[in-house]
Amino acid sequence: MADNDSVLAAAEAWRGARMALATVVTTWGSAPRPRGSHLLVHEDGRFEGSVSGGCVETDILQTAAEVIAGAPAVVKEYGVADAAAWEVGLPCGGQIAVLVQPVAANGFPPELFDAIRAARAEGRPLEVGTDLASGQSAIGGGGFVNRYDPPRRLLIVGAVQIAQALAGLARELGIATTVIDPRGRFLTEARFPGVTLDDRWPDEAVAALRPDPATAVVTLSHDPKIDDAALLAALAHPTGYVAALGSRRSHAARLERLAAAGVSADNLARIEGPAGLSIGAIGPSEIALSIAAAMVKTFHADS
Repeated sequence: MADNDSVLAAAEAWRGARMALATVVTTWGSAPRPRGSHLLVHEDGRFEGSVSGGCVETDILQTAAEVIAGAPAVVKEYGVADAAAWEVGLPCGGQIAVLVQPVAANGFPPELFDAIRAARAEGRPLEVGTDLASGQSAIGGGGFVNRYDPPRRLLIVGAVQIAQALAGLARELGIATTVIDPRGRFLTEARFPGVTLDDRWPDEAVAALRPDPATAVVTLSHDPKIDDAALLAALAHPTGYVAALGSRRSHAARLERLAAAGVSADNLARIEGPAGLSIGAIGPSEIALSIAAAMVKTFHADS
């Protein structure tokens, strides 16, 4: 899954300017950026995004300037074929092919950015196809197909200490986070700076936020009244990752309660419990790390 959020934001901010869009269309070996990664270049030289983590950006920026000036779209290939690779190439050993096309009707039409933003706001993916020979992109087109998934979200239920660490990790990962807890003393801006706070009862909050396949719901309160309500709401939606903190014994009891509430066996199997990858985590920060890792692993598996 390519992270292009900053590029989409720049496209909106630079609306009306002449631009070029660079896209990783093929990768081999230890390529530093996945297929579908973008770098957007403004006519004044500003740019946003990355196609190689810095290895070939200088050459791509020059090519983008030529495309903005009227040169046709072009696919450029980079690898470690010769000594020049250290100057313009991938010394890490990988290979990539990058399409550079104008942001224009004869390349990547500007209205495609609007369509991508609209789809993501509605929680649905959108596929844009590109003819690599012509550099022409269109929704539903053939050739190289880039999928734009909805933005990743994390709904944390229970404003406990682990939630503080998990919210910080999610912020670094670019995952929009909401902490849900009806207990006002727990849910404060001082404890969760820069995080969206929701003091509604969890079932109401989760249902209103409509979790989709790009959303994780993680319950941490240890209070069945709070956690079970959130899990019931999360399982009623196509939530991408559902997890609950607790021991194996407490999770077995949780499953019995949810089954008695009418949850199917298939939906019960969607709950990861105990939450997180088994890494021998000790303490709130390490437990939060294990949950973040499991969440990211699930997101990648579904992308």
